[in-house]
Amino acid sequence: MNKSVKIVKVLILVIVGVSIVLGVVWGTMYLWNWLVPDLFHGPVINIWQTTGLLLLSRILFGRWGGGCKHRHNPGPWKHYWKEKWAGMDASEREKFKQKLKEKWCYKPGSTPAGDSGASNG
Repeated sequence: MNKSVKIVKVLILVIVGVSIVLGVVWGTMYLWNWLVPDLFHGPVINIWQTTGLLLLSRILFGRWGGGCKHRHNPGPWKHYWKEKWAGMDASEREKFKQKLKEKWCYKPGSTPAGDSGASNG
């Protein structure tokens, strides 16, 4: 590939990327200035304040889009776990679910909500 063609492609990608970022910032500023002053009697913000607000949101709330990629793309293990789950009987499934809850949903030393020992009537 010719060097000038690569430079043109990189330049186009940079222009598209900057355009997308500016579009998101401008759109956020437009929506803020349209809604917040009327609904909440908040301030009207400028482009730099909007950029700061978006960066602060990213810092506080993490990634923009995508989330956990393994949830959207389970990879080669999906088939394995489907077969394993299908081969379990009901009691094995319950034991497996309980192990997962103990490992991922509860802090050490805590008990599941249903096993607190207190009866409701």
